[in-house]
Amino acid sequence: MDFILTFLQLFSRIMYLIWPLIGLLAFIIILLGQVVCKAEKWGRFDALYWSLITATTVGYGDIRPIKKTSKILSILIACTGLMLAGIIVSITLTSTNMAFEKNIKPQHIETMNKDTEKPCTKPF
Repeated sequence: MDFILTFLQLFSRIMYLIWPLIGLLAFIIILLGQVVCKAEKWGRFDALYWSLITATTVGYGDIRPIKKTSKILSILIACTGLMLAGIIVSITLTSTNMAFEKNIKPQHIETMNKDTEKPCTKPF
């Protein structure tokens, strides 16, 4: 339980510190989606939906840009979404590692290392 609480505290603190960057990337995704909305003559909600689906690289294909400039902007949206996802994954891994180091005793790590060093005696 201490591990989970430590992880949540660290994760929330790091997210608080990095929030301006995350907010900027999310704003760029939404803004570019609205630019594509004007070029493709979509509704605002459809543009928001499409930009978020594109940013997460899911891409259902139910709405897709036709014009060349819109396609270029969709690539920028996808790249920005990858950066945003990468930052969030990095924060998660960092928080997990720090919580692990704070809450796991060195004896547990030595025991795990010894267990993994044993050769496998059973054939596959």
